[in-house]
Amino acid sequence: MNLEHHYSIDLQWSGNRGTGTSDYRAYGRDHVVSAEGKHEIAGSSDRVFHGDTDRWNPEELLLAALSQCHLLSYLHVAASHGVVVTAYSDAAIGTMAQTADGRGHFVSVTLRPVVTVASEDMVEQALALHHEASTKCFIAASVNFPVLHEPRVVLA
Repeated sequence: MNLEHHYSIDLQWSGNRGTGTSDYRAYGRDHVVSAEGKHEIAGSSDRVFHGDTDRWNPEELLLAALSQCHLLSYLHVAASHGVVVTAYSDAAIGTMAQTADGRGHFVSVTLRPVVTVASEDMVEQALALHHEASTKCFIAASVNFPVLHEPRVVLA
């Protein structure tokens, strides 16, 4: 049985400085992403593409989505296998390659989760569960570049 889940967002561009897109440098990249009942996300492009560094850019949001998805999948499989996780952090990194014609694409993402477990007998299984979690992450299954993992496990 296949289930479908539907999502919707609203996006409003706020970067018209009075002349619209009359020139590549004439407009701002600022925008707001919103969804019913949620806080707004202030977005822009990366600074290298004339964006605002104080706002989230799409590349950071993609990286965040992959990191969040792995976290949530990992917590699920840990609970299913009796591994008690007491803390989790990730310092994810991603690499995007830009081509000479101005296009670009991600070539890899590396998640670097640090998982804290309740007891020493859980460490080995906690490390192994990252593989199962990666197979359950909907976002990682939707991208066409490798999502690598460099996990560490520590004791509470």
